[in-house]
Amino acid sequence: MINNFDDMQKLGKDNMDVMMQSFGAMTKGFQAIASEVADYQKKSFETGTAAVEKLVSAKSLDKAFEAQSEYVKTAYEGFVGEVTKIGEMYSDLAKDAYKPYESAFSKAAK
Repeated sequence: MINNFDDMQKLGKDNMDVMMQSFGAMTKGFQAIASEVADYQKKSFETGTAAVEKLVSAKSLDKAFEAQSEYVKTAYEGFVGEVTKIGEMYSDLAKDAYKPYESAFSKAAK
């Protein structure tokens, strides 16, 4: 328990340190996620542009359907892969943000 003012100050400082470590981990995680989303958007735009060019330059209707089908398949696979990756990044973010609290909770349980 808290016996005096010094113990209260130390507890407050320790709690603030834990909170700042958690906040730092969250900030780093959100920056990584934002960067990943921006990269995916850029890649997706480039792929879409290339698909439209291929579609417009198709000589026959069959080639146009083939180009469109290829793009849809590629875009879907890329989207599913990216959503999975971002989901894992959010999971890692939550784990990293919680890590500083683990030691604080173990100390409190004693």
